[in-house]
Amino acid sequence: MFDVVIKDGMVVDGAGNPRRRTDVALQGGRVAQIGRVRSSDAAQVIDASGLVVAPGFIDLHTHYDAQVFWDPYLTTSGWHGVTSVVTGNCGFGFAPVRPAERERSMLSMTAVEAIPTATLREGLPWDWLTFPEYLDSIERTRLAVNVLPYLPLNPLLVWVLGLDAAKAGKEPRFEENREMARLLDEALTAGACGWSAQCLGKPGQADGRFPQGDFDGTPMPTDIMWPETRRVLASVLGERRTGFMQASGIPDAEVEELVELSGRPFIWQAVVANALTMYYRDRILWLRRCQERGLPVYGQAMTVDAPIYFDLTNDAILDRSPLSSVYSAPTIEQKLAVLADPAWRDELASFRSVVFNTFPEMRLHRASSTRFASFAGMRLGDIAEQLGCRAVDVLCDASIDDRLGAIFETQQFQASPDALKELVDEPYLIPGLSDGGAHLSFLTSGCYGTEYIARFVRDETITTLEQAHWRLSGLPAHCAGFRDRGVLSEGAAADILVYDYATLGYGDTEFVHDLPAGQMRTISRATGYRYTLVNGQVTIEDDRQTDTMAGQLLRHGRA
Repeated sequence: MFDVVIKDGMVVDGAGNPRRRTDVALQGGRVAQIGRVRSSDAAQVIDASGLVVAPGFIDLHTHYDAQVFWDPYLTTSGWHGVTSVVTGNCGFGFAPVRPAERERSMLSMTAVEAIPTATLREGLPWDWLTFPEYLDSIERTRLAVNVLPYLPLNPLLVWVLGLDAAKAGKEPRFEENREMARLLDEALTAGACGWSAQCLGKPGQADGRFPQGDFDGTPMPTDIMWPETRRVLASVLGERRTGFMQASGIPDAEVEELVELSGRPFIWQAVVANALTMYYRDRILWLRRCQERGLPVYGQAMTVDAPIYFDLTNDAILDRSPLSSVYSAPTIEQKLAVLADPAWRDELASFRSVVFNTFPEMRLHRASSTRFASFAGMRLGDIAEQLGCRAVDVLCDASIDDRLGAIFETQQFQASPDALKELVDEPYLIPGLSDGGAHLSFLTSGCYGTEYIARFVRDETITTLEQAHWRLSGLPAHCAGFRDRGVLSEGAAADILVYDYATLGYGDTEFVHDLPAGQMRTISRATGYRYTLVNGQVTIEDDRQTDTMAGQLLRHGRA
């Protein structure tokens, strides 16, 4: 007798094989049989007639390191077909951390990933010191999604070198590198998947501006870490023949050296289809060269293009010059005065960013003032043309009229449809880069898997369903060492999606105050997920949580 049989679904296995209509039987949280099974041979029957049956999505780039302790579904990812996540990306995390450094570690996470400090203070249990103890704490926590953490290198550098030395870019002594190697080895033994780092500066150079610096304007320790430390840590992976690396900012030649040294995969992030720089094409060519040489270097691609909604009270948006002048003004009246200043508007009008759309391409999502309410849904450039002004004037005037309550819509990156198609067409780019758990006040990219299938497969037909599920499940499982997930095969863990291809989608961004300490975040709900199963148990039914805590800490990439 099987526990569950999923009957008569269109099975897309995640390995790239052709789809087939058949049954999937589950027993003890695993796939026991793929093929025709009698309904009477199972305790529970899921009717999948007319539905797609596929492996759950594996999200390799999240920052759920804290959210795991208060949100078992790791939303929005857990609503959108994600059954396993990797945490600790970019070298950011909360272990190992001594009690005296906890407050600073929370302030740093707020600075780099825009998670409210008040939320972290209330939501983190802090019942650990070391990284193995942090894993133990996760294992004690109720989970509806599987979790596999990196050892993040920022807290590791602080733990071994001391805060002041790590922040100053001190070059580690031989003994200090050896201690970091020992701690990584200890973390791998406890179940870590590897190590991660953000390296956006130069070794030992702590002065200057950093693209994603600390709360006090200083670099994060990994921004200025020394290459020898990375080589030492790569060697640990090689000696153990396990784990993988994730980083940004490391020169190509060093990435190749680290992979040669360790023999382990490297996730380079991020490949962004930005129409201003076209840098993504250089990245694709480099990744192809690595593949041709047999080097397992994979790019994490920003394929999600869900809209971002914001107003001019959003510090995560405003902390970008020259909009930071609005954020730094202490009162509402002073903020409005900045917005009304003609010279400041001229400066703002000339501002260009590779992250956010130019002002004419932004849209007015909602305004309550009589002058602007009727323009809701329109591009700022089109509104400006009707009013005889500039797009930046529409942004400022609508905000002034609504006393900062007007809401605008933009895209996270200026990605053209043609550029996104290039990323989708490239077989060894890992889709997503959801940043799940980060930038909570405006980012809802945990819906990336839903969008990938609904948009790129169904609506635009630029890839196949078989290739989509390989890229969303089989490929990330292969890269990250998930030993029995990502592909539907007999004996594999039963992380399975049963969804309605015709109705799969995501809703409008919502603003909710459900974080610890009552802080606000944005969410995007899913449609079309009839069932999500994690380790053989139904965690989502008809797009709703069942509150079944079937997720696990995946030490060493497996339960």
